[in-house]
Amino acid sequence: MDQNPDDLPGCYRHPDRPTGIRCARCERPICPECMVSASVGFQCPECVRTGSGTGHRAGATQPRTLAGGTVAADPHLVTKALIAICLVVFVVQLSGQFGDRFTDRFQMLGLAWVPGFSTLQGVAEGQWYRLLTAMFLHGGYVHIAFNMLSLWFVGGPLEEALGRARYLALYVVSGLAGSALSYLLAAQNQPSLGASGAIFGLFGALAVLMRRRNYDLRPVIALLVINLIFTFNPAFNIAWQAHIGGLVGGLAVGFGMIHAPRERRALVQYGSCALVLLAVAVTVVARTAQLT
Repeated sequence: MDQNPDDLPGCYRHPDRPTGIRCARCERPICPECMVSASVGFQCPECVRTGSGTGHRAGATQPRTLAGGTVAADPHLVTKALIAICLVVFVVQLSGQFGDRFTDRFQMLGLAWVPGFSTLQGVAEGQWYRLLTAMFLHGGYVHIAFNMLSLWFVGGPLEEALGRARYLALYVVSGLAGSALSYLLAAQNQPSLGASGAIFGLFGALAVLMRRRNYDLRPVIALLVINLIFTFNPAFNIAWQAHIGGLVGGLAVGFGMIHAPRERRALVQYGSCALVLLAVAVTVVARTAQLT
């Protein structure tokens, strides 16, 4: 007689998934996504990574994430690094006490923003790198606090599911998509900065991931709707173009990352990134030609 799934223990990494499989070394319950084939039975990612038992013998395979990335010892390292970079750049933005010369150097690199200067205007003048650096700038304490909290809570699960390289590609491509749509539709003298374009891309990819795992989508949809309400509220003076561009880019890249067939995984995943980047390049070139 088959065992009732409700009586099975949950995977030690995904407690909501009942499983009858246990690691051959530590005997912890593991779901099909976490188990790694070994010469005898299956092992959990930790036993394989630390080399305990038969983890590195012939027959064992490198543990992989849902999207095919390498399972890392710290699955949130890139998210932590992105938050640290944004915080450091924000300190640079507030560095008036260090002198104008210090601030001007970072302003020339697109790593500092001062009131009255438009990032979009800089792009139109040939400083295309600002499409990238703008996603690390913030306009105030509330702006950066809200974005960093969102990045921490949304980015962590995605980085764990995608792996570091794919997650970073998703973040950067989504941010560039947001910058490109803002450059296309916003007024040339309108300041546009913040990580929210990239973060909205993470929202889109998270929805794809939750759908792939058959999770309840209502929480992420509700959170996304709340953010969109704030986005289109004129009182908050938010660059909605960056949010929508990032969301669309994140949905496209996220779908390619998560639903790529195993036999052509890398081609589909990075091909989806290339297609979005191509759309970004065409948009920027067309808008620059229009402005100049």
